[in-house]
Amino acid sequence: MKYYQMNGCGNAFAILDGRGARLNMNAPAIARIAKAANADQVIALEHSMRGDVFMRIWNNDGSEVSACGNATRCVGWIVMQERNRDIVKIETEAGMLSAEKTGHMQVAVDMGSPLLKWEEIPLAERMDTRGIDIKIGPIDNPYLSLPGAVNMGNPHCTFFVEDLSTVDIEAVGPLVEGHMMFPEKVNVGFAQIISREEIRLRVWERGAGLTKACGTGACAAVVAGARKNLIDRSCKVNVDGGELHIDWRTIDDHVIMTGPIAVDKQVDL
Repeated sequence: MKYYQMNGCGNAFAILDGRGARLNMNAPAIARIAKAANADQVIALEHSMRGDVFMRIWNNDGSEVSACGNATRCVGWIVMQERNRDIVKIETEAGMLSAEKTGHMQVAVDMGSPLLKWEEIPLAERMDTRGIDIKIGPIDNPYLSLPGAVNMGNPHCTFFVEDLSTVDIEAVGPLVEGHMMFPEKVNVGFAQIISREEIRLRVWERGAGLTKACGTGACAAVVAGARKNLIDRSCKVNVDGGELHIDWRTIDDHVIMTGPIAVDKQVDL
């Protein structure tokens, strides 16, 4: 069985190729693998009847999730190397995703259309997802409020702030992650606008905590910011681990994420 440790902009993954082996992936085993590899998520590759591969994703706490943009780019690279192709189809619980080689160790993934209705996020009650009713701080003067909510295969909310360095993400992140407004919990983004074409982003990931990058979080932040008319639909996103480019296309409503990937370790087990 092939085993990879890879990262996309510092978002770290332990990837096990289960296409030729039976994997027993229970929560304690997942947590052990993630801890040993210092990984944000654990990924298992399985056979797919519809695509080139099926990708199953767990957070480092053992909880399973439907989508991960940076993991999709890493898995896309693996399958492209195997098949000597520049475009591959990856099946996930969130649907079929297309990955394409765009340069040396650079991969783009089509994340599909964002889900924007309140029940699609999902939220606990009906409201405008461009700015949902959540406030952090004094009632009459909250320092965080009205985050935009977007589902990119998993639920996200993004706060737009003037100075990212002033936000205690490790305190606010888990508070919002478990907020009663989100019945399935939520990934929490904090974005500082540099210009209409560039933002700085940090994300508290549901079940994983603060990570160096979050691909679906970057997609969600650009969609949320564009819906508020704060930024353009095509935007550079600076994360702790590097730089992603997000393009929310008008032609088909799909969100395209492009960025670097790296192989940290590759072995046969």
